[in-house]
Amino acid sequence: MGKTTGFMEISRQEQTYLPVADRIQNYQEFIIPLKASEVSQQGARCMDCGTPYCHNGCPIHNIIPEWNDLVYQDRWREAYDVLQTTNNFPEFTGKICPAPCEASCTLNLNDEPVTIKTIECAIIEKAWEAGWIEPQIPAHRTGKMVAIVGSGPAGLACAQQLARAGHEVVVYEKNNRIGGLLRYGIPNFKMDKSIIDRRMAQLQAEGVVFRTNIHIGNHKPAKELLNKYDAVVLAGGSEKSRDLPIPGRELKGIHFAMTFLPQQTRRVLGDDIPEEVSLTAENKHVVVIGGGDTGSDCIGTSIRQGAASVVQLEILPKPPENENKHSTWPNWPNKLRTSSSHKEGCQREWSVLTKSFKGNNHISKLQMVRVDWQKDDKGHWQMSEIPDSEFELKADLVLLAMGFVHPIHEGMLEELDVAMDERGNVQANNYKTSLDKVFAAGDMRRGQSLVVWAIHEGRQAARAVDEYLMGFSELQR
Repeated sequence: MGKTTGFMEISRQEQTYLPVADRIQNYQEFIIPLKASEVSQQGARCMDCGTPYCHNGCPIHNIIPEWNDLVYQDRWREAYDVLQTTNNFPEFTGKICPAPCEASCTLNLNDEPVTIKTIECAIIEKAWEAGWIEPQIPAHRTGKMVAIVGSGPAGLACAQQLARAGHEVVVYEKNNRIGGLLRYGIPNFKMDKSIIDRRMAQLQAEGVVFRTNIHIGNHKPAKELLNKYDAVVLAGGSEKSRDLPIPGRELKGIHFAMTFLPQQTRRVLGDDIPEEVSLTAENKHVVVIGGGDTGSDCIGTSIRQGAASVVQLEILPKPPENENKHSTWPNWPNKLRTSSSHKEGCQREWSVLTKSFKGNNHISKLQMVRVDWQKDDKGHWQMSEIPDSEFELKADLVLLAMGFVHPIHEGMLEELDVAMDERGNVQANNYKTSLDKVFAAGDMRRGQSLVVWAIHEGRQAARAVDEYLMGFSELQR
């Protein structure tokens, strides 16, 4: 695969960004893509591994070495044909996936993995530009009807696969636009929402029907779906945010990230936000609690809104700059990751515990303490407060970005009374729930995870539904 000596002759070349001063002036994407010739050179670096561990790292099992080689040979159409066999939406993963495939790349042993994510994104964008992406309309219809609740990546992937199998598919979305947290949880500067819209047009041409502003279990009883459809797929995501119930939590100015981020997306998309609920970081000292991707998105959004300062807090220790390859590769390593938003102007603090929120009706400061992490006799990490390490942080706005615990139980799930697992997710073996003809996929089933995992879940759930309806399935895994 690729050029036999390519990995020795060609260095890893990544996409670049617009300067910070330019990109924070708006909410547009700011990646400067590589030229096609440069992408081809990166494809040449693929090593023809006897065992390509990138397959192990990719949840949807993209056939990575093959399309790396095809790009190197300038056979872009064939590269797209290979890519689309495993991934319904490579532009989603090509833009926002953290690329566990690259962590598993053999060349990552030398910290220079193949730029798999960049190549994937280049292939799919060239396919759109060349007009290679067309609706795949089934030759025959089965007469079976399937309802999908939730239009995030799991719901969309499931819908597309089932429509291509010939079923009539209706997707229900509680928001006013399709995309779920893919649209409202990811800022526009990371992924422009026109990317979702062009896929929607393809799905609609393939027969998928979208119903927005319908909250199943609220606006519409969930059991109506059971009476009307031959199968129902629950793909509503994991939306119950992890809270921080400490003294002062009731103060104004403390919000979940998923209240803050969707508001800004709605503004960018042209929606009016009533003044009484409008939330902005403009001229405020912002503290983001949570060190993951959602926290990073809060940072980038706050900076663009004109925050006076931004501090990000993480209770865990600062990860190492470089992982120990001997103990981690080819698995996803714990290492320091600095996002483009961090580089736009943010103070980061590790090993800090928020003890309380302080203020007179509205948040004004946080009381913090530094903590130490040590393993106990059983090898379990234990946290202890460091004596005399208390300090305070000024804050006008606190954003809680500590992840999600499980799907929303109130409404649809309580009405259906489906079985839950020990973590509060919908229990579904082979994507089948405890109710006949009801399936679950995505974060609602597996818990908070990556977009690439959601696409995988949607594809696998579609195959399970197809087998249930028809007795067999020819859908690809």
